[in-house]
Amino acid sequence: MDVAISADELQTLFDALPDVVFFVKDWEGRYTHVNLTLVTRLGLKHRADVVGRTTLELFPLKLGGSYMVQDRHVLCGEIIENQLEVHLFPNRSPGWCLTLKRPLCVDGEVRGLIGISRDLGQPDSRHPTYERLSRALEHMQTHYGESLRVQTLADLAEVSVSQLERHFRRVFQITPQQLLTKLRIEAAMRLLHGSDSIASIGLTCGFADQSAFARQFKAMVGMTPRDYRALNRNSAIPLLE
Repeated sequence: MDVAISADELQTLFDALPDVVFFVKDWEGRYTHVNLTLVTRLGLKHRADVVGRTTLELFPLKLGGSYMVQDRHVLCGEIIENQLEVHLFPNRSPGWCLTLKRPLCVDGEVRGLIGISRDLGQPDSRHPTYERLSRALEHMQTHYGESLRVQTLADLAEVSVSQLERHFRRVFQITPQQLLTKLRIEAAMRLLHGSDSIASIGLTCGFADQSAFARQFKAMVGMTPRDYRALNRNSAIPLLE
């Protein structure tokens, strides 16, 4: 059965998922459809408060600008899939999510984009390998600032490297490398509340140099470490502590 589902129908379906943000944007990056989860997380009351506006109008400048740049890549044909990100909303604590964005084509031409961001859920503690994978996780939590080998993590979990990757996705919803980067970024976000230099924070958290730290931080948080520090000091947005 070949049935076309409209954006209006998808919007209604995604209204029922409080842990998923759903959106459609036009060529100019303006929201045309959003689910109620996004409306609520923006601290707004009605869908009409979001529709017709861009991320530049709804988020702090640096953050909205970063989202806009990401959107432009998608509008040029790029597909963003399973990207681990931190989302910062005005009325909500930071949350990790997995983002998917795809170009929206009409008659063979890109006219907009469609996407979802799904909250990263709790690990599946009922999975038979959970206890063994937890040993690898504990090692990562203790040594995230060091250079870690995937083989070492696999040995701790008593599985092969390929099994480690597969089971990590099943239990934690992300790969071992994504989880390690998540731990490093979380630590960096905490340290950026203090007065240590950005370069020293990057090294402490396991990044090779300040450039690599800034690049990875911006990719996952949506702004540079310097901008994040400034936003934390000058904004009422609750940031990770």
